[in-house]
Amino acid sequence: MAFGIAAPSGIAASGIAEKWLVFLLRFAGVVLLCAFPCIFLPTGWMAWSHRWLGLGPFPDTVLVEYLSRSVAALYGFHGCLLLLVSTDVRRFQPVVVYIALMNIFFGCLVIGIDLHAGLPWFWTLLEGPPLIVTGGIMWLLQRRLETCR
Repeated sequence: MAFGIAAPSGIAASGIAEKWLVFLLRFAGVVLLCAFPCIFLPTGWMAWSHRWLGLGPFPDTVLVEYLSRSVAALYGFHGCLLLLVSTDVRRFQPVVVYIALMNIFFGCLVIGIDLHAGLPWFWTLLEGPPLIVTGGIMWLLQRRLETCR
């Protein structure tokens, strides 16, 4: 007890952890849902943003267009999964753990891919590390739920 305030009981701490986990899953889910409209971006807009980001001319090939749109769809579907899991984090506990650990792994993988591809520092900084941090927080919150049962 510090300053006359008792630490939250296990049940109260569990409730706080659950609320933060639900919030984090929903926030990440909504952010990822923003990728869905990018499936339908005109190629000219993709080329403009590619140049604006300092990445040079946009490679106008079928494979690049396919990969751009497929990745947008995949991110959007991942957002849907996060929203679904957020509806009952206790029931979907194994899925939450999987998502958390895969975010950490994927974040590390993406940093390596970004560095290998020669992407700008801001791209690397804004892609991999947030995935690692988000996955780590999800995992810690889920662990908190497990230990407070």
